Amino acid sequence: MSARTRAVPARVPRSTYRLQVSAEQDLHAVAALLPHLHDLGADWVYLSPLLAAEPGSSHGYDVVAHDHLDPERGGEEGLAAVAETARRLGLGVLGDIVPNHVGVATPAADPWWWEVLRHGRDAEHAAAFDVDWDTAGQRLRIPVVGEDDLAEDGTIDHLMLALGEHGLELHYWDQAFPVAPGTASGLHDDPQEVHARQHYELVDWHRADDDLNYRRFFAVNTLAAVRVEEPEVFAETHVEIARWFREGLVDGLRVDHPDGLRDPRGYLDDLARLTGGAYVLVEKILEPGEELPASWATEGTTGYDALALVDRVLVDPAGEGPLDELAARLRGLETGLRPSSTAAVDFHAMVHDLKREVADGILGSETARIVRDLRRDVPRLPTARGEDAVAELLACFPVYRSYLTATDRDGEEHLDQAFEAARDRRPDLAATFDLLEPWLRDGGCDGARRFQQTSGMVMAKGVEDCAFYRYPRLTSLNEVGGDPSVFSTTVEDFHAAMARRQQDWPHAMTTLSTHDTKRGEDVRARIHVLAEAPHRWADALERLLDLVPLPDPGFASLLWQAAIGAWPADEGEQPGGDWRSRLHGYAEKAMREAGDRTTWTEPDAAYEAAVHAAVDAALDREDVREVIGEVLGWTVDPGWSNALAAKLVALTMPGVPDVYQGAELWEQSLVDPDNRRPVDHDLRRSMLAAGPGSLVGGLEDPGTAKLHVVATALRLRRDRPGLFTTYAAVTAEGPAADHVLAFDRGGALTVATRLPLGVVEGGGWGDTRLDLPPGRWRDVLTDRLTDGSVGSLLSAYPVALLVKED
Repeated sequence: MSARTRAVPARVPRSTYRLQVSAEQDLHAVAALLPHLHDLGADWVYLSPLLAAEPGSSHGYDVVAHDHLDPERGGEEGLAAVAETARRLGLGVLGDIVPNHVGVATPAADPWWWEVLRHGRDAEHAAAFDVDWDTAGQRLRIPVVGEDDLAEDGTIDHLMLALGEHGLELHYWDQAFPVAPGTASGLHDDPQEVHARQHYELVDWHRADDDLNYRRFFAVNTLAAVRVEEPEVFAETHVEIARWFREGLVDGLRVDHPDGLRDPRGYLDDLARLTGGAYVLVEKILEPGEELPASWATEGTTGYDALALVDRVLVDPAGEGPLDELAARLRGLETGLRPSSTAAVDFHAMVHDLKREVADGILGSETARIVRDLRRDVPRLPTARGEDAVAELLACFPVYRSYLTATDRDGEEHLDQAFEAARDRRPDLAATFDLLEPWLRDGGCDGARRFQQTSGMVMAKGVEDCAFYRYPRLTSLNEVGGDPSVFSTTVEDFHAAMARRQQDWPHAMTTLSTHDTKRGEDVRARIHVLAEAPHRWADALERLLDLVPLPDPGFASLLWQAAIGAWPADEGEQPGGDWRSRLHGYAEKAMREAGDRTTWTEPDAAYEAAVHAAVDAALDREDVREVIGEVLGWTVDPGWSNALAAKLVALTMPGVPDVYQGAELWEQSLVDPDNRRPVDHDLRRSMLAAGPGSLVGGLEDPGTAKLHVVATALRLRRDRPGLFTTYAAVTAEGPAADHVLAFDRGGALTVATRLPLGVVEGGGWGDTRLDLPPGRWRDVLTDRLTDGSVGSLLSAYPVALLVKED
């Protein structure tokens, strides 16, 4: 069934407002906030995971039990309060669920995991976990032991027997593990001998890379994958979710990481039956040109594909060449080449190499498991060469994954591309590729299914968590769901993409910020401006590198872009922490994720000290502050213009717009945990009550113009949905026509400024005019009629939202 003919759910949101539910902002607090969100114009509230999670979890994606809500997040009473208040206000509720994995950092907190550790493969819930019991003497390997605690004879220091909450337990430092029945008589037994009798084996944590025998979420040892493809596992892991729908507590779901599932399509079919065909979105990342399988029982993605398009239509394509040259010069400085070297920085070559490192390194256990599975069907497959070939195919895979089964061929063309690229790179493995191809192409055997589950993990770790921190050309493009090598999108291509979206996926989500974005939407909007003046940016960066030399000039560029994009109006206390600590936190995460000079597990103290010194210099040294101030002087106001343009476009384009918590004002967060800081909703409530605000400009701008744009667009979408049912491009004529992005949604017409620095430096709008459809059009942001003159229309704000009066 095509996307165009899929039955539309009984209830579909017109917009959502996303909240991070936590102990500090629990469900009772959410219920109290709903009247404000209704006033803002939101149609549904979108809640982060609610099931019982690891003790103290700040995000809830580490679920430990599926039969009850997390008491720290408000529990059953909290969700009931949210549902009751939402119904009274006419709001819907979108819940976030995590079907792929559970948290096992505290084994006793997850009763299923505790049971499996205690009873092994005979445990009642052993089938819920993806464990290769035929390795390691049928013992589950738990990588927690520090190398200093492991003696040459295999004994483990700091291992002891203790009486715990669940009876006799093995303790390693402060971690508790169960003791199987009949394997110990009491506290005076030798803990080493007791450990040797268990169904699990505590091993050196380094062995997780190549010697693990349970599937994880990416490379996170404390998140164990679950097998929801098994009917009984699906039923038990969705018992509470089923209650939500049975009792009318939620109206739709967001599905976390479906690419990790063995059969995403099958899972979504099961979910549709459970929910009665409710509104469902998937957190799926699409590479450029890739389409979401039309057969899936979903209304679309959570919006990273939309984010990438909105960002790129606001980037000046003329900046690509100069910024390429700048990146090449930085690379030349780093490698010792001539400073004027124009050696190309090939993003896709970098991605291949990093993915290969991941497949051989932190996900080596998964690569080895694929080969073990394949060898059951292809016994002639040599282990070592098989792992080499599989790792190369994973590195060459052009998208996150394919979805091949005996009947579905979704993504087969991507497997073709992977084999072609792998054979070109490694002709020495030709015979091994020939052995692998028919089995991976069939998609039915265990090894093929596991290959598909793993390719997305390799992509995510190699690209999002590494390459994005090594590619400094224009870092506003280094965002989840985007390909940084794709520099910009033409207005014409944007319109074509929106027309397809309106036809095929009209209820997919659009977003600009999430809990996973690397930079908040308005950080990216300011960084976009660098593409309009690349030579000015290159001069400023050269001065910064002279003032504060860093061992890696490319990383220095990435760091300075983040600082400029997020630079606050108030450099004192910010909600959740001050600017200095936020920037230091970003610097640490960015350089360790990059992983080329320092890492989380093996930090380079000297390198990290140099980077942190640069952060302090940005805040403390007048000469450095002077350069930063100059850049802010020509980026801040155009950045605010880009921010309003991106926001209005995202709120009015085809799809269901989501506003991430707090993003109705300027959203200048950096990567998590910075983007999960507490939000001052009282401030936003008071500003909303004060009424429309102007665009003040400068670092001191409080964001009242953005609040006005958000509230106006959300209210219009909620109250007059008939104005948003079609899509048509609107053109402009005149000297600045290239700086206009406009479209008509069927009675609501969006006008946004693009490349705002060029408008100012080109002398303004002049006699640029919109080719308006027939009728009288009023800008609901200013309550003024327009005759199509862009200069007059955009005199108050760089955007307009027109409504046809007749």
